[in-house]
Amino acid sequence: MFVSVKERTNIIGIQKSLGAKNYFILFQFLFEAIFLCLIGGAAGIFLVFLITLIPQESLPLFLSASNVTLGLTVSVVIGILAGIIPAVLASNLDPVIAIRSK
Repeated sequence: MFVSVKERTNIIGIQKSLGAKNYFILFQFLFEAIFLCLIGGAAGIFLVFLITLIPQESLPLFLSASNVTLGLTVSVVIGILAGIIPAVLASNLDPVIAIRSK
C-alpha cells in the first residue's frame, strides 16, 4: 500500500486540489486494501476447498461456514491494519507538494 500511495501521489494531489476531503482519500485507500485482502482470502479459501475434496484418511478435513467467515474476517482485519497507515499518510498530503512530486 505504501507503493500504491507513492505511485499515485500526483493523482492524490490533483484530487485534493479539486476539493476531495481527507476522509474520501482515506476511504479510497482503505477500500483498496480491504478489497485486495478479501480477494486473497477468497483465493485461499478456494484452495482449501479443493484440498478438502482430496480423500485423506489420516487427516480428515472439512470446511464449514464458520471457518469461511473466520477466514474472510481475518482477511478484512489484515486489510485494515495493512492499509490504515498508508491511507492516513495519503489523506494528509499537501496538494501542492503532492502535485509537484514525481
